[in-house]
Amino acid sequence: MGFPEIHGQGWGSWGLHSLVRRKQVDSLRTKSAGTQLAKDLSIVQLIAIGVGATIGAGVYVLVGTVAREHSGPALTISFLIAGIAAALSAFCYAELASRCPSAGSAYHYSYICVGEGIAWIIGWALILEYTVGGSAVARGISPNLALLFGGENSLPVFLARHHIPSFDIVVDPCAAVLVFIVTGLLCLGIKESTFAQSIVTTANVCVMIFVIIAGSVLGFQSGWPGYALSNGYFPFGVNGMLAGSATVFFAYIGFDAVASTAEEVKNPQRDLPLGIGISLSLCCVLYMLVSVVIVGLVPYYAMDPDTPISSAFSSHGMQWAVYIITAGAITALCATLLGSILPQASSSQLRHISLVVIHQLPLQWRNCNLSLTKLCICLRLCSQPRILMAMARDGLLPSFFSDVNERTQVPVKGTLLTGIVAATLAFCMDVSQLAGMVSVGTLLAFTIVAISILILRYVPPDEVPLPSYLQETIDSVSAKYGSQESEEEDLEDDDKICKASQQVSESRACLGGGASVAYPLIEKKYQPEDKSDDQRRRKVAAINITFVCIGALLLTSAASFVSLPGYVRLSVGGVGVVLLCCGLIVLSWIDQDDGRHSFGHSGGFICPFVPLLPVCCILINIYLLVNLGGGTWLRVSSWLVIGVIIYLIYGNGHSSLADAVYVPAAHVDEIYRSSSRFVE
Repeated sequence: MGFPEIHGQGWGSWGLHSLVRRKQVDSLRTKSAGTQLAKDLSIVQLIAIGVGATIGAGVYVLVGTVAREHSGPALTISFLIAGIAAALSAFCYAELASRCPSAGSAYHYSYICVGEGIAWIIGWALILEYTVGGSAVARGISPNLALLFGGENSLPVFLARHHIPSFDIVVDPCAAVLVFIVTGLLCLGIKESTFAQSIVTTANVCVMIFVIIAGSVLGFQSGWPGYALSNGYFPFGVNGMLAGSATVFFAYIGFDAVASTAEEVKNPQRDLPLGIGISLSLCCVLYMLVSVVIVGLVPYYAMDPDTPISSAFSSHGMQWAVYIITAGAITALCATLLGSILPQASSSQLRHISLVVIHQLPLQWRNCNLSLTKLCICLRLCSQPRILMAMARDGLLPSFFSDVNERTQVPVKGTLLTGIVAATLAFCMDVSQLAGMVSVGTLLAFTIVAISILILRYVPPDEVPLPSYLQETIDSVSAKYGSQESEEEDLEDDDKICKASQQVSESRACLGGGASVAYPLIEKKYQPEDKSDDQRRRKVAAINITFVCIGALLLTSAASFVSLPGYVRLSVGGVGVVLLCCGLIVLSWIDQDDGRHSFGHSGGFICPFVPLLPVCCILINIYLLVNLGGGTWLRVSSWLVIGVIIYLIYGNGHSSLADAVYVPAAHVDEIYRSSSRFVE
């Protein structure tokens, strides 16, 4: 008797068990000393981080590209729909961030809800994303700094770019120096680095407000020529408007930067959901207002796809505004680089950003930096050390990465190593071929977060891993409950015997004595919900969550691979629709697990419209993942294979859960209270 055997010994440390083992929500008793981050962030600072991470330089070109090719004057609606789609992921992030406020963001959530294998893949993909992103941003800023000194060749020799023929590379010392400066700033502390980011983010927002106000004045003076068109508000139809929404969706990636700082927030249950929601709402409003103004100043077909904002002002005689808009693009890049160790960015913005400053500057500068195609990769240098720290805490990486400086309370060692690697890449490597890889980590994270919400609601972890040094206490508590169960079974057996004897004697009296009995004796038993029924419900829920994921993958693949024969696409898409609808209907019909109420930290934000909202989120993100292209997935697969090898060699054996003992969640507090090694 006692606690049931959770994991059989036959699995082995190299078996599937290691891939599905899940860790406990971090708490005061599970975090080791010396790895705590300073809780210095308030709601205002979270909003600054979210806005700075989301509003990149891509907005300065996206309005032109999408308006000309997809949406026309309906660009504002495209931004609105994309904002609503991004809000689906934001809702999921908000609940998990308030329930599990710890460094690691999507890696942390997937480790708790899905398992170690998926968590490693997410963390490893995010490491690549942050490293390449920070390097790309740095190489994009350096030529624009040269403009401030008067021209392409105006930087000092030791900072200027140089071509090395023997290696056929262009080294960029200025980019490396910029990365080192930002790394040093981040080592000072989260409060100081977010203050600096607040300054550059404020400057960027001020430029956007200038565009909105000045553009509105020009629009009312000129009569808004962009809206006086004969082909109406939807020149490309509703389909074109929706296609534009898919493109501008990447402009919203970055709000999850707020979730990565969860451990450093003073009041995470309240401030994290507000920080995510307010920052995303502000970005959506700014995007919509800018698009309303710009498509109204110039007809969509006459809009410059590379410099839509500056060219719109130039067409109305405001040449001087070009320099203000250029300054806005530069501040957007600075905010992006500062966030490079706090998160996020996008590949769609990435494809456009090279044009942001190149074509908004004088003609002689238009060929100065082709690497600006990477500029929109946001906020990497602060997030990566926190991902590394979270993985090192869990034993999947060496403990070197989990050391937190006692004075600054930031992971200085991990931050320095990240800065050195990013500076090396920025100095000598053209990362244009790696640009598309940065979106894989973000979209995978969005997908896993939505899946984690479904798991949390329907099959939350009902077993908690405890360290092996508590084995003696666990055995003691288990033995106590085992003896109680034995006594209860004996009492039940005695009770059954007594009731059976009583029923027989009453029947005999009724038959032999002639006494009338109005009603026969009916034994009524009250039993709580049968355990087997609960396990059956959990199994049904898990199967249908799997159906949702497979169905979404099949449906989006059929919609995206237009080169396949029609009957193949129709068949695959039909199967996908059936699986997706079946999973959604069953999840809507069955009850959610009662254990969700006690999972993690209570009293925070609750994601609405489950399961519909996370299912829609999964569908949208898988569609975007499928459309990243075969070349991108080939390069990402190579990186993931390296990660799998590292996990098998090091992470699997050194995981903090390798020797963990799993016990029912209901008995965890009692075990800790009974342990002499636990001190409140």
